[in-house]
Amino acid sequence: MTFGALHVARTGLDAQNFRMQVIANNLANVNTTGFKRDRASFETLGYQLMTQPGASASAENRYATGLNLGTGVRIAGTSRIETQGTINPTGSALDLAIDGAGFFQVQLPDGRIGYTRAGNFSRSAEGVMVTGDGKPLEPAIQIPDDATNVSIAPDGTVSVTVAGQAEASEAGRIELARFTNPAGLQAIGDNILVETAASGAPQVGAAGAEGRGLLRSGMLEGSNVNVVEELVDMIETQRAYEVNSKMIQAADEMMSNATQTL
Repeated sequence: MTFGALHVARTGLDAQNFRMQVIANNLANVNTTGFKRDRASFETLGYQLMTQPGASASAENRYATGLNLGTGVRIAGTSRIETQGTINPTGSALDLAIDGAGFFQVQLPDGRIGYTRAGNFSRSAEGVMVTGDGKPLEPAIQIPDDATNVSIAPDGTVSVTVAGQAEASEAGRIELARFTNPAGLQAIGDNILVETAASGAPQVGAAGAEGRGLLRSGMLEGSNVNVVEELVDMIETQRAYEVNSKMIQAADEMMSNATQTL
């Protein structure tokens, strides 16, 4: 049984170590534009059935509860919490925040479409709207070289005013993608998510339509990480790790005492 306790405690250490890594990543990205915090979830390992509930204890009696020994815990997965982050003004017309559900679409180097909540866009040397690391927005938005003013409406319509023209002209429309299960998107780094079988196919269309959020120009969405909550979780995880460590120490002492007795 002592060997079993050692194994169970070790799985507890592993689980809390995973949870601490998730918390550390959340805190590290507290100032990352559009970042969504992760939450670790756990599940029990298999049980050793020693005595079946209802099994015969004697000719007249049956066990009411039986004997079932757990073998530990494992991390079941991490889920992304898709709550809205704080929207903060920046003053830059190309900075965009999504107020509600949806993702910006960007063209990845391998030809795939990536999805992001980070709307800190800029204009490339070719006049195309791109992310901070140069990934072009999809569909592409071309801004003329002689544009003197750029405005983006809540529905994603991009209007530009060029030198010599009194009225603005439409340069395109930014479309958003919405997913049935956005938590099923796979994070690949650089604030980019990609479609998976769990997320479902993207539902692409204008901002503000069919459940998609509106665009807020001149603003950026901050992360949804609550530092106080993460610190509380960190302390809780640290305490759980310490308890499992003490369990290993106690089991080791029991084994030593048993060896000396024998």
